[in-house]
Amino acid sequence: MAAPKLQGLAHFSIPVSDVAASSEFYENIVGCKHLFSTPPGNMSFLDAGGMCIILCKHESPINPKIDDHNGVHHSFMLDSEDFDSALENLRANDVEIFFEEDRQGGVVNGPRCYFHDPDGTVLEYINLTSYSGTNA
Repeated sequence: MAAPKLQGLAHFSIPVSDVAASSEFYENIVGCKHLFSTPPGNMSFLDAGGMCIILCKHESPINPKIDDHNGVHHSFMLDSEDFDSALENLRANDVEIFFEEDRQGGVVNGPRCYFHDPDGTVLEYINLTSYSGTNA
């Protein structure tokens, strides 16, 4: 039996210790749009350029050791004309960019930067210039 043909991702969830504070960060700093919060306030649904992200209340600490998490992160695509201003917005809001590069010749290519959300989850901005999966 063959594996199913995926159509894409419907959503992904990110654990957070404070849904309201994290929702504000993802809206005002990252650039997501608020869609809905559950009445008890334990989940917040956000739109990130057509992809749904669900911030889910979880016991803290979420990431007890703040580091690069060995490549585990969530990546947000930006247009090339928005990339530099997005980095400026991070810096203006005292969000540390802990790594920045323009990676080419791999699977997912383009200028990128990495930073943490309030719970230490690693996030990435990328100006996606090419993806080898489009040729697969």
